[in-house]
Amino acid sequence: MAVANPTSSYDRLKEVKEFDESKIGVKGLSDSGIANIPRFFVHPPETLSDLKLNTSKLCSNIPVINLSNKDSSTHRPQIVNQIREAATTWGFFQVINHGVPESVLEETIRAIKDFHEQPHEIKANYYKRDEHSGVMYSSNNDLYRSKAASWHDALQAWMGPSPLDVEELPEICRNEVVGWDKNASKVAETVLELLSEGLGLESGKFKELTFMERRALVGICYPYCPQPDLTVGITPHTDPGVLTVLLQNQIPGLQVKHEDDWVAVNPVPGGLIINVGDFLQIASNGEYKSVQHRVLANSDKNPRISVVEFFNLSKWKGNGDYGPLPELLSAEKPAIYRNFTEQEFLENFYSKGYDSKSLIEKIKIEG
Repeated sequence: MAVANPTSSYDRLKEVKEFDESKIGVKGLSDSGIANIPRFFVHPPETLSDLKLNTSKLCSNIPVINLSNKDSSTHRPQIVNQIREAATTWGFFQVINHGVPESVLEETIRAIKDFHEQPHEIKANYYKRDEHSGVMYSSNNDLYRSKAASWHDALQAWMGPSPLDVEELPEICRNEVVGWDKNASKVAETVLELLSEGLGLESGKFKELTFMERRALVGICYPYCPQPDLTVGITPHTDPGVLTVLLQNQIPGLQVKHEDDWVAVNPVPGGLIINVGDFLQIASNGEYKSVQHRVLANSDKNPRISVVEFFNLSKWKGNGDYGPLPELLSAEKPAIYRNFTEQEFLENFYSKGYDSKSLIEKIKIEG
């Protein structure tokens, strides 16, 4: 397999296929002790040029919101304001005292780590490229669509709206994945209630609109990378759906774009990271903002583990489209996005590599 050194007769597709068909994943490459990463993982200068953080931003962090008094009539308005402000200005925030015991967080991380640390011959039984249903283990969902591959592997499971046959899940993490789906869904429901109230809507509005029924749970491993300055863990992108709930271990790497600078996200012990997706930005008519984020290639000898659950709309409107919620529109605040169809939404995501706000840009109303 070719490495980062340039060659005159480089066949990228051939090398990508060889890697994909080997089913060893990035973890397998890392465990083999390679000193140079394969060339198709090397990113262009425009991606690599700003990997080093502005030192003035090293002490910044995304907002941290305490949910312990969310059911108190005295404190809830303040929490609604905090979440609204965070979703408007940052698009990312951490929540603490969210109701999930720290022991469950640790068990979930450990189970996903255990899956990825199995011999590749065992993991290969789950290796495939069916992104739309069931359970899939692979390296880079967008391997054949992106311009350069990223240094991570992932176990993906569609948990809803149709119930997953749990026997499809690897036994080594089966109970923990099922349990985490329930816990992450409870946290997402709480956050969406607060976000709904932040827009002046009834707390249950987003749940009523099925904003959290279509769920994909992804357990990601970012193994040690021997050349972290030449690639990334995940390229800069925004999430296309409604809301994302992220659990991660203490290995750093996640960064968020804020006011034209990249800010490192420092995990708070026991905290969960929440971010707004493109769909929620559109539905809120631009009140809430989806924000670009990325993960650096891991230079630590220990793997970075994250468990991400993506929450998406399940039931589209009767005519098959969606757009800004009518309740949020007025003569003073007209729609800034046109309606779009489910087909447009899916084609926009699955036709290319990960990117930032491409659907939002397509449907923005000029003027």
